Formats: sequence, C-alpha cells, structure tokens
Amino acid sequence: MPEHARIAHKTLIEFIAAAYRAAGIPQADAAKAAELMAASDISGADGHGVFRLPQYIRRIKAGGLNTRPEITVIRQARAAAIVDGDNGLGSLVVARAVEEAIALAAENGVGWVGTRNGNHAGAAAVYAAMPVAHDMIGLYFAVGNANHLPPWGGVDMLLQQGKTMPEGWMIDRQGQPLTDPSRADDGFLLPIGGYKGAALALMFGLLAGTLNGAANGADVVDFNKDDTTPTNTGQAICVLDIKAFAEPLAFKRQVDAVIRQLHGSALLPGFDHIRLPGEDRHHRIAERRAYGIPIPPELRAALDKLATDLAIPPLFG
Repeated sequence: MPEHARIAHKTLIEFIAAAYRAAGIPQADAAKAAELMAASDISGADGHGVFRLPQYIRRIKAGGLNTRPEITVIRQARAAAIVDGDNGLGSLVVARAVEEAIALAAENGVGWVGTRNGNHAGAAAVYAAMPVAHDMIGLYFAVGNANHLPPWGGVDMLLQQGKTMPEGWMIDRQGQPLTDPSRADDGFLLPIGGYKGAALALMFGLLAGTLNGAANGADVVDFNKDDTTPTNTGQAICVLDIKAFAEPLAFKRQVDAVIRQLHGSALLPGFDHIRLPGEDRHHRIAERRAYGIPIPPELRAALDKLATDLAIPPLFG
C-alpha cells in the first residue's frame, strides 16, 4: 500500500497551473510551467517538483520573479545561442533553451544554448530528456541556487520526512560528518569524487554561469533565503543529433547491448542487481502513472495553505 496519500498526475498539473494563474502567470505559461514542474514529481524527483511551488509563489509575491517575461533568443553563431530569461520562471526559460538547442542540432548536428537571467528550474533530467523524442542526446548543466551547493530540495525534504542525511554528504566546520538536515547551513557539501568532483563543479559553473553572463561564485543568490533579489540563474544545454554520428536505431541497439553487458556483471556482496542511470526514473514514472504521485502529510499541509492563500481549490478536493 502507498505510504502517503497519492494524487493523479493530471490533477497535480491542474493544481499547479491554477496556483500560477492566481499568482499572475498568464494562462499559457502557467499550463506549460505546471507540466514541467509535475514532470519532476512523476519521475520521483520530489525535491524539485510541487514541493517547490510555495517557494516559487512566495518569490512571485515578493516581486523577485517576473510573471510576464520577454524570453529572447540571441544567436551569434551557427550552432550556439543564448536565451535571456528576463527573470521569468526558470522552467520556461530552460524549456525555451532546449527547444532552441534541438532546432540548432537539427540544422548542424549539435546545438549549444546557454541561459541567463533565469531562475531555479527543477529537476535537470526533465530537460536533458527532452531531445530523446527527436532521436537526440541532451546534456544539461546548471549553477546551483545556493553557494554552498546543497542538494536542491534534499535538506528540506529530509526535514519533512524526519530523516537524517547519510555520512558522506556534508561535513561541519570542524571537518566532522554532518547528518542533521536542520544544521545544513553550518556545513559544506562534499563534492563527488573528492577534488575531481570539485573540478567538475567549477567547470559546470563556468559553462552554465560565467560563459552566459549569469551568476557564479560569489554572485550566486541563495534563493532559499532571499525572495526579492533576481538570481540571474544560469544553465546550459547541449544537444547532439544522433544522425550526425550514427544511424539512430543501430546506435540504440548498441546501447542496449552495453546495458545487457553491465546487467550481467558479477555482483559485490550486499547487492542484488546492477543499477544504471535512468532506470529507477523510468520505473518510478510507470509506477506513479499507474498509482499516483505520493504527497507526504507535511507537503499536503503546505499546499492546502497555499490553496487557501490563493483562493483556489485544494489539491485533495
């Protein structure tokens, strides 16, 4: 049985869209942004979906986000572009960047699009997966919306669920493991792979932020604490058209062959199967389409309050 009450994907989209409309987002933008946000929830990225809605609405009310942005595409090269988001909803800005990157890749085999003047956009996988429907590959980069790089939604979600962080996520200022999510501001996130992960984080920040004229380093605004200052969030999407490299069906069959090889690997003690990137996401989407998206009691209470504040029907009518 489900651990929490569940809501249908379509119902969740309708609720998010209603909240955005009530906050001043035009109808078409609200509908698109709602679908993008709910795409995080249905794939199991719970810290990036409707969990963020009260925060986004709070930011809109505080004047920190433009409800009617003029999102513009600046093309100065054949296969590259920059999208200026005019401080609009991050999901709309990044989705526009992906659309442009797909068009560029169709023309040139590859398309690279950076963003500036955007905002937090939710789960990266939502945007990286968009080119797949076009037989293309998507690579997504982003600058975190807090300078100590906490997992987006991770700490708050753990607090709501009454869980602690595993050792290896963060250390305190004395270098000791930090497992209490309520003390996240007292410590630092450990990079994956030690110094190699730190180098990757720097590279991503330069590509997604500095290169586009977006915030990076000391310029990053902590959107968890500041609702009024424009974040100038930067992202980048690179799209590769498989046809420029190989016949798509043949490539997919080769990928399947590699996956079968990996699944056939000998297991270490304590493991019952080989886990590969994207597989859990695929299974969660199927499961949540069938049984609904779980909404923890604390999140339901927050969304009920939001509905009351915005004078819209509650998520669970």
